[in-house]
Amino acid sequence: MWQVLVSGVVVFPGLFFAFRKVLPSVFSRWTDADVVLVSERLISSIHAIMATVVGVIVVSSCSRNVITDRHWLATYFVIWYGVPYMSYDIFAMYLSHYYRFRVKGREDYQEHSLRTVSSFVQKEFPLVLHHIALLTLLFPFTMFLRNDQGDYFIGCLFLTEISTPFVSLGKILIQLGKQDCWLHKVNGIMVLLSFFMCRIVLFPFMYWAYGAHYGLPLYAVPLHVSLAANLGNLCILSPQVYWFVLLCLKGYRLYKRSGKSRGMLLAEPLSDHTKEE
Repeated sequence: MWQVLVSGVVVFPGLFFAFRKVLPSVFSRWTDADVVLVSERLISSIHAIMATVVGVIVVSSCSRNVITDRHWLATYFVIWYGVPYMSYDIFAMYLSHYYRFRVKGREDYQEHSLRTVSSFVQKEFPLVLHHIALLTLLFPFTMFLRNDQGDYFIGCLFLTEISTPFVSLGKILIQLGKQDCWLHKVNGIMVLLSFFMCRIVLFPFMYWAYGAHYGLPLYAVPLHVSLAANLGNLCILSPQVYWFVLLCLKGYRLYKRSGKSRGMLLAEPLSDHTKEE
């Protein structure tokens, strides 16, 4: 078991360390905050692609009977990579937070301390809570509490990571100063679509799949499954809805800003013509 666990423990911190060494040689003007942020987003994308591939395999293999069909990846991916990644990512997010404020010259960020850790938890509380919830809820449920049933639904949960590469690409494009290019705009649309479908609609879909297996209407499924399952889904879904609202608000602000920019560009020739007259 420990040999299995070492896989993710080595892979993600190892890649993070490698990216932090390679990126400064490619982008010499980047600060430590830039390097840590992009390294974190690249590894998040790698993990997300791995989880998506595993999710597709598990869901497609267990679709005949969503309750009793089994696939070994449903359990072992959580052990090999899920738990190590979530643990590593909390640390990587802290480093990103720390260097972001350190490069701004904050005196209390010249070295690591309980104050910097506390500030990180306060500013990134929804993300930290999300990671801790997955570690304390999903891992015990996957390993001990489901009586070797429901691999199909574990695979569905892996598919929530489909949106992560698009979110990461958006942040990397901003870091490269490409926030006004067409790729960033198309990627923004993909972020909203993938996030909505795979992190919000996915949960009613899982309830529908469960109901279809037992011949239940969708509205009756919450009364049929255990309270623990309902609370677990609610704990995972709630922050997704919160983040989706934030993404929509951000997209709306960017749309308004681009609209104003186009208006200014259209007004410039008219102003020049008026001056000439």
